[in-house]
Amino acid sequence: MASPKTSADPPSAPLSDPLAVAVLNSLSAHIAIIDADGIILQTNHAWRAYARRNQLRGSADAVGTNYLAVCDATRGRDAEDAHRVAAGIREVIEGRRLEFLHAYPCHGPGGQHWYYMRAIRMAGEGPVRVVVSHEDITALKRTEEALRVREAELEEQKQSLEEANIALKVLLKQRETDKAELERKVLANLKELVFPYLEKLKAAALRPREKTMVEIVDTHLRDIISPFLQQMANAGILLTPQELQVAQLVKDGKTTKEIASLLHVAESTVSFHRKNLRVKFGLQGRRANLRAHLMSLG
Repeated sequence: MASPKTSADPPSAPLSDPLAVAVLNSLSAHIAIIDADGIILQTNHAWRAYARRNQLRGSADAVGTNYLAVCDATRGRDAEDAHRVAAGIREVIEGRRLEFLHAYPCHGPGGQHWYYMRAIRMAGEGPVRVVVSHEDITALKRTEEALRVREAELEEQKQSLEEANIALKVLLKQRETDKAELERKVLANLKELVFPYLEKLKAAALRPREKTMVEIVDTHLRDIISPFLQQMANAGILLTPQELQVAQLVKDGKTTKEIASLLHVAESTVSFHRKNLRVKFGLQGRRANLRAHLMSLG
C-alpha cells in the first residue's frame, strides 16, 4: 500500500514551530498528520522523498489529499490492507481506540518491501489530529524470513540426527545381540567339544607337570569364555582366583564334591569358598540359590 496521492489544495499546516518541524523531518518513518476527516495536513521529509522516489502522482507532500478516501478506493491486491487501515484510523479519530497498528507488504518493481503502520491521536486540546506513520521494516522481515529458513534447516537437521541416532541404537543393539549370540556359541562349543576332553585328561594318569599344564589350560579357558566374570568385575565384586574357579564350576552345575575333585582341594575348602561367594554377592541369610544367581549374571 503506497503513500496516498495528492488531489486537493493544501490547507494550513498544523505544525509551525521550527523545532517541531525539524524533529518531524528528522524521523525515518513516512509521517502524515491528518484531521478528523482524513485530510492530510502535513507530511515529513521521509514521506516526500518516498513520493518522489516512486514517482507518485500529484504533489510529493500530499497535503490536501484525503488519506481515508484513498484507502477506501484501493482495489486489487492491496485492498484488504488499505480498508483495514482506513477502519483502524477511523476508530482512532472517533476515540474508540488509542492507537492502531498494522504491518503490510508494499511490493513493486523495485523489489519486495514491508511497512509497519501506526496511527495515534495527537495529545492536547483543539481539533482532532492523527499522526500516521509508515516505517520500512523490510530488513526486519528479511531477517525474520532468514531465521525461519534457518530454523527449518535446523529442524530438518535435528530430524535427520534423531533418525540417525535411532538407526545407530538399532545397530548397537543388534551388535550386542550378535556378540551375545557369538559368546553363547563359543561357550557351547567349548563345553561340548573341548571341556569333555580336558576332563578326561585331568582324570588320566598324567605326570604332575602335564597335569598342572592341563589344569592351567582349563582354568584360562573358563576365565576367557565366562561373560559373567566381566559383569562381576564391572559390579565391583572382587573375587580371588580360586573363588572365580569355584564360581564358574558352581555355575556349571558341579557339586561340592565334584569341585573339590576337579580343583584337588578338600570339600571343606570348597564349602568355605561357596560361603564367601554368598557373602560377596549379598546372599547371606537369604534362601537364594547361588548357582541361579551366578547364571543371572551372564
